[in-house]
Amino acid sequence: QVQLVESGGGMVEAGGSLRLSCQASGNIWRILNMAWYRQAQGKERERVAFLTSSGHISYASSVKGRFTILGDTAKKTSDLQMNNLTPEDTGVYYCVFTLDHEVYYDDHWGQGTQVTVSS
Repeated sequence: QVQLVESGGGMVEAGGSLRLSCQASGNIWRILNMAWYRQAQGKERERVAFLTSSGHISYASSVKGRFTILGDTAKKTSDLQMNNLTPEDTGVYYCVFTLDHEVYYDDHWGQGTQVTVSS
């Protein structure tokens, strides 16, 4: 069984920074991709950052230049450094790892961590 646990959420004023961390545990053979999603109240969930095992990185346009995704497949961790936060960044943030189980791939989600940015 695979488990992902996020940490680092909280409340911050606009212009501030937060660093989210995600630790995976359990039966993991290979991590293909790491990603961070967020969901604001009343809005659809969106992917904000994506990192492949080959090093390809992509960001949502709304966070590009402010957020940085980091990943270490050996340690089974991913961080999301968030700078110059705005109230529009408020939401629940989830880490998602795509795992290779040799015969199939699947996505595993963390439980989410709340980020609140006050104006």
